[in-house]
Amino acid sequence: MTGTLINMGSIIAGTAIGCLAGSRLPAMMRRIVLDGIGLVVILIGFQMAVRTQNILVVLVAISIGGTIGGFVRIEARIEQLGQFLQAKFSAGSEQSVAKGFVTASLVFCVGPMAILGSISDGLSGDYTLLSIKAAMDGFASIAFGASLGWGVGLSAILILVYQGGITLFAGILPSALNEAMITEMTATGGLIIIGIGIKLLDLKDLPLANFVPAIAVAPAIMALIPVIRGLFLTL
Repeated sequence: MTGTLINMGSIIAGTAIGCLAGSRLPAMMRRIVLDGIGLVVILIGFQMAVRTQNILVVLVAISIGGTIGGFVRIEARIEQLGQFLQAKFSAGSEQSVAKGFVTASLVFCVGPMAILGSISDGLSGDYTLLSIKAAMDGFASIAFGASLGWGVGLSAILILVYQGGITLFAGILPSALNEAMITEMTATGGLIIIGIGIKLLDLKDLPLANFVPAIAVAPAIMALIPVIRGLFLTL
């Protein structure tokens, strides 16, 4: 879990730097930085999303995953946790701990580098991918911390649970996922990342956390396609 620990450290350090610098930066400058990140996030998400080889898989995964997430109320529960932390530790603060926590958690947890890097770290101890991700997340944390406050740093907890969990179970995942599954999982994650960019630009307040289950639904659909085809062929 070396890579995950490095990633957590970069997020915490970046958030601290951002929070210290944030009070010295004009609100307009902080907004410009956040808008810039939003545009880049959309570009990254688009690059991931266009890798799909079957757009219907992404559509169904987003629909089913979003329904599951909405039923479980993932977004609302994360918001409640952030609001609880804000009320407990930063009463009277103008910055939203909940918004910083949710936004940063989605940006840092959703994506192929988190998944593939964690698998590599768990299987061979090679944390190169996670080190690169840590550098990217560290710079993003500075900008997020300046604009959204210290709630960004709390996303390191989810990084530990999410990436650390994948690392621990890395021996199972490679045998369960093939290249086609990873491709559609990446494309689905990319679509969610585009939504993050839209949210950062204040174009629409999407309940993006509810769509996270879609990342697991996509490879499940790919696994079912050969089974369904086989049933039709036997009819």
